[in-house]
Amino acid sequence: MRRPRGDPGSRYPGLTEGATYAGPGEPCRDGACRGSPSPNSMLRVLLSAHASSARLSGLLLLPPVQPYSLGPSKWGDRLPGGGPHAGPVQGLQRLLEQARNPGELLRWLGQNPTKVRAHHYPVALRRLGQLLGSRPRPPPIEQATLQDLSQLIIRNCPSFDIHTIHVCLHLAVLLGFPSDGPLVRTLEQERKVRLPPKPPLPLQPVLRGGQRLEAALSCPRLLRHPRQHLIRSLAARPEELTPHVMVLLAQHLARHRLREPQLLEAIAHFLVVQEAQLNSKVVQKLVLPFGRLNYLPLEQQFMPCLERILAREAGVAPLATVNILMSLCQLRCLPFRALHFVFSPGFINHISGTPHALIVRRYLSLLDTAVELELPGYRGPRLPRRQQVPIFPQPLITDRARCKYSHKDIVAEGLRQLLGEEKYRQDLTVPPGYCTDFLLCVSSSGAVLPVRTQDPFLPYPPRPCPQGQAASHPTTRDPAQRVVLVLQERWHFCRDGRVLLGSRALRERHLGLMGYQLLPLPFEELESQRGLPQLKSYLRQKLQALGLRWGPEGG
Repeated sequence: MRRPRGDPGSRYPGLTEGATYAGPGEPCRDGACRGSPSPNSMLRVLLSAHASSARLSGLLLLPPVQPYSLGPSKWGDRLPGGGPHAGPVQGLQRLLEQARNPGELLRWLGQNPTKVRAHHYPVALRRLGQLLGSRPRPPPIEQATLQDLSQLIIRNCPSFDIHTIHVCLHLAVLLGFPSDGPLVRTLEQERKVRLPPKPPLPLQPVLRGGQRLEAALSCPRLLRHPRQHLIRSLAARPEELTPHVMVLLAQHLARHRLREPQLLEAIAHFLVVQEAQLNSKVVQKLVLPFGRLNYLPLEQQFMPCLERILAREAGVAPLATVNILMSLCQLRCLPFRALHFVFSPGFINHISGTPHALIVRRYLSLLDTAVELELPGYRGPRLPRRQQVPIFPQPLITDRARCKYSHKDIVAEGLRQLLGEEKYRQDLTVPPGYCTDFLLCVSSSGAVLPVRTQDPFLPYPPRPCPQGQAASHPTTRDPAQRVVLVLQERWHFCRDGRVLLGSRALRERHLGLMGYQLLPLPFEELESQRGLPQLKSYLRQKLQALGLRWGPEGG
């Protein structure tokens, strides 16, 4: 039968009737916990009639709240310094974790000074809590044992890292060591010493005019979470705008795919008004959103202004020059004079030895493709064949970054079940370097052919059109058609979801001009399909609408 608290025959001295435990940070009501840590303060919470087993388990037997997890795997895997434990150090940890009473804990720590590391003390405190909370009866504990353990921790506390100090302080409070006792005080002082001092708050300068706009646009929170109502208000303050502010605004619009006509027109007007003060490195950043967002401004002097800047700055900054032309290529507004310059042997030889030679050659290859497909009246120099490189030999970075949100995998599975694996190609790069999502070869009668029996590529450059045929539909002597299924994902559009980004529109335009028949798969239609059976039905309807047919072996 259990003895009541305060029974003279109890094996735990110092426990008297009416003694109660004061929580961490509260004064003890009987005065027993003042000064050095006494066993009574801990035993009251651990052994009093009010301390349930659930509370003991919650405080001691389970690891503390993260990041102070003190399970064996935590301290057995690494030292606070980062390296793995040596054999004797790990052996000491096992001895501490298996100690049968508090005296044994103290003995292992005191008799092995060369093997004790900082992380052993939290292990000892945690084991002490497990011992005191054990059932049916906890082992006896001496006040001197707790005092000696406290002194060991206090003596070695300067060698602890901040994590070990936090863990020891956490466990000491849970075990009932008084908040005004030497152990908790010492750990708290060391914690404060280790924390880096808070720098004084800088005086906030008074921002005026354009400085306010610059600070707002430079705010990381604004860049992560676009606030359209805020940036729209900038267009109403043209007198406060500086080149740096306008660059930040242009980058913000391009990064977040915000096709805001009012702001884009403000940038175009600023570029025209400040033409004489702007160099090509600034202009390339101001022009970027127009090409990316597929927006040709209404400002009538926009193109003449850019042509003058290109004529003035082309030889100064080659990469900036090509970047400006890339934006204009997406807008189908390439100036012949600038093309003459960038395709000249002198410009090509000049960029060959620069660090950005490869990216410039890739851009020049795309410009050469645009000249071939979209500028039949151009008669100037062209990029030599030996200098040409694939334009986009793999899926674009945005597609690779968002592949887990893409519909490509489920569309591929739908085509596999519908047509069969041998009747389509996925991610095939066709000359001059455009990556296609899915490509089918189709006979003149509309039958889908096995791709392995056909050349999937159409000739590039396309063969001239016969007299009287539309130039936008080049012909090929190959009777088989090439159908490209084009995934139009949500991020392929401007934020409003209606206008394709400039790079996507350029890709689709060029594939069509080369003779590929495009079958767009818009994201709204793909997102409305619920499961693979619905998607297969959707693909079947799309393919049949083009007059395609396939055999029963395909699905």
